[in-house]
Amino acid sequence: MRIEDVYIWDINAKWLGISPLQLMENAGAGVARAIEEKFGRGLKIAVFSGTGNNGGDGFVVARHLSFENNVTLFLIGDEAKIRSEEAKQNWKILKKLDFITIKVINDSSQIRELSLEGFDVIVDALLGAGTKGEPKEPIRSAIEKINEYAGRAKIVSVDLPSGYPSGVHVKCDFAVTFQWDKEEYRDFERVVAKIGYPRELYHLVGPGDAKFALQKKGEHKGQNGKLLIIGGSEDYFGAPYLAAKAASYIVDLVYLAMPEDSARRINDPNIILRPFDGKNFTKEDVEDVLSIADGVDAVILGPGIGEKAETKDFVVEFLRWCEKPVVIDADALKAVAGDLDVLKGKKFVLTPHAGEFRILFGEKPEGSLEEKAKLVIEKANAVGGTILLKGIYDIISDGKVWKYNKTGNRGMTTGGTGDVLSGIVGALLALGNPPLRAASVGAFLNGLAGDMVKEERGENFTALDVAEKVPQAIKWVEEF
Repeated sequence: MRIEDVYIWDINAKWLGISPLQLMENAGAGVARAIEEKFGRGLKIAVFSGTGNNGGDGFVVARHLSFENNVTLFLIGDEAKIRSEEAKQNWKILKKLDFITIKVINDSSQIRELSLEGFDVIVDALLGAGTKGEPKEPIRSAIEKINEYAGRAKIVSVDLPSGYPSGVHVKCDFAVTFQWDKEEYRDFERVVAKIGYPRELYHLVGPGDAKFALQKKGEHKGQNGKLLIIGGSEDYFGAPYLAAKAASYIVDLVYLAMPEDSARRINDPNIILRPFDGKNFTKEDVEDVLSIADGVDAVILGPGIGEKAETKDFVVEFLRWCEKPVVIDADALKAVAGDLDVLKGKKFVLTPHAGEFRILFGEKPEGSLEEKAKLVIEKANAVGGTILLKGIYDIISDGKVWKYNKTGNRGMTTGGTGDVLSGIVGALLALGNPPLRAASVGAFLNGLAGDMVKEERGENFTALDVAEKVPQAIKWVEEF
């Protein structure tokens, strides 16, 4: 697991109702328990806390250790700068306790004059994993002071040695890290303490995943995603438009390639139309569509494209030559069902419901959530891409790991919500997300938008209602 996963799990845990205060309490208690198990009780202990959440964990460590040890807490920094509500609450508790000595130190010169003689254990809760570069004063002086006592007192860090991986970091005997080890952590001993994350968080998609997926990188038009949607036919024009409408709220530019007959029915200045001669796509269109694809970041292929034989040939031939990440949806899924080899070496997301999954792979997903997930993993691994299996719970896998999404409601059985979903997934791909994250977060946002519509209107609504709710769903994620 990576450091980024810590932030995602914390946010998703909060969404499940597990408060950050609970997690801080469990983290601090886990560190205190590890210290007493290794070194015993009746000790003289110094806890160095910063003003961030790592420092908040230190406040909890100090409280737990104070029951059977002599504890002094050094707050390095201004108490007015204690950041999170959880850390503030634990600081207020500490200040009411008579059997913990508290010393607030703002000035590095005071730290340099400090003596830690006689302390058996020094707890480092100065900086967490989010810190970049070398520590600044007065934290830097606190790290140097702790390191003076390396070998004389036992030094235990909370989550990781403060300042790591820079050259100025605490030389701890071990760190107590939380729930699982992190792949970025090396060169120091670690003990893992569980802090109450449920098993669901390994697989559940939530607002934490979405926050990371929605990060924008550029400041100029086109730098935050250009997407091409290829769809429509003599029979359908609404499906590709719904995908384009949803995507237009997420990326800078949306190009919509459609047969001219159906393109004439669309009038939306937010979408750049690219009409093609005829009523349906044919192999003759492949070269021209590929030239448009050359200028975008991702492609959606399939909404409303139809099942004509010449269109199926177009789909397969386009995929053979397309080098961009692509969402393969709706009728395009049926077109590739007989020629899955065309996907080899491509970066793609397949978005089948159970019936389309059976057409693609000859098996229908059945049984429990985990039984379905096992089948999705197997087939994603076999085709070398990502599968988003739509259902009451959406199941997503890249052949290695699997995720599931719980947002959404019965009202979303209405036609077109799958097109909205493909539009969101394609837009997230165009923002540069890996296929697994784009598909997972796309399912989450689509369901969240649907849940917001249901809250306002009940279960009777249209897919366009869901598409138009995408900005509100994104705002909710950003503010969560």
